[in-house]
Amino acid sequence: MSIDSRTGRPPTLSDVARLAGVSQSTASRVVNGSERRVDDTYRQRVLDAARQLGYAPNVAAQAVARGASRRIALITGGIADAYFSAMTAAIMSAAEEIDLRVSLAVSSRRPERELELVRELRGEQPRAIILAGTGYTDSRSDPAVEAELHRYQQTGGRVVLISRTDMPFETVYFDDFDGARRLAVEMVARGYRSPLLLGSRLPLRSMQDRIEGFTAGFAEAGIAIPPSRVLRPDFLWSSAKDTMRGLDEQVLAATDLVFAITDDLALGALSGLRERGIASPDRIGIAGFDDIATLRDVVPSLTSVHVPLDEVAREAIHRATAAPDGLTRRVIPTHPVVRESTPQR
Repeated sequence: MSIDSRTGRPPTLSDVARLAGVSQSTASRVVNGSERRVDDTYRQRVLDAARQLGYAPNVAAQAVARGASRRIALITGGIADAYFSAMTAAIMSAAEEIDLRVSLAVSSRRPERELELVRELRGEQPRAIILAGTGYTDSRSDPAVEAELHRYQQTGGRVVLISRTDMPFETVYFDDFDGARRLAVEMVARGYRSPLLLGSRLPLRSMQDRIEGFTAGFAEAGIAIPPSRVLRPDFLWSSAKDTMRGLDEQVLAATDLVFAITDDLALGALSGLRERGIASPDRIGIAGFDDIATLRDVVPSLTSVHVPLDEVAREAIHRATAAPDGLTRRVIPTHPVVRESTPQR
């Protein structure tokens, strides 16, 4: 790599333009091979300046600008649970259909890690960066992450968010609130009157939307769910299990349904109830959210809210590769799927 002896760093296109006495856009047309014609005199001045400085164009950035890069970078909150694994697989499958490759990075829902990953990817210049996860209820994303993504877009890359609305980029998300509301309405129709809700200790926006949607569905039938009936364990299967194992018997005696904001938490709750010898669904019904594929092996089969991950993935890949048409947000509908875990009361 050539180093400019005057600045101690690799020469940039701005350095070339300054030495040649032309605008940066003119220098860019010359060194990047634009079809727009540049006067021969200016062209030669740019080439001489580039040669003198030892400047080499950023091939990766050119590939992005010309739409030639075949790689998309996916940053996800995690892959340990079935939902994120299914989301990742769906995105990879949708990309494969149009001959693109997906590289995966995990932020573990840590803003500092997300910033580190975005900075690395901006230097690597994939065709697009997709961020899949959820924003927080108590703050926007790290402004530094947003700034890095804007810089990346300025070089020709695309940014797409999945299931988060905390930054001003192309967004695909599913209707958490309405899916949970419709599930609640269905549960009321099946005779449930005293639900216990398992939320999340993490202030995740989409998870809170599910709590609020489910509460709104019961409110439509005139049934208020008090805050004391909303529990917030850690966002883990084991925490949901431990919560059920540690609940006061009087609380469970007054419960006919447990709604968990994810299927993973619902299965943890089911395991905890079984360890206490509480029959489910005979005594307490169980419902979740996401409708993960592995539910087919669960007994009893779990009532859930279906999230069409294949449709979400195809829409995200489309937005990552199609010509930009202005900032837009696409909401993917969700719907309840009633199974054995919530029998008629």
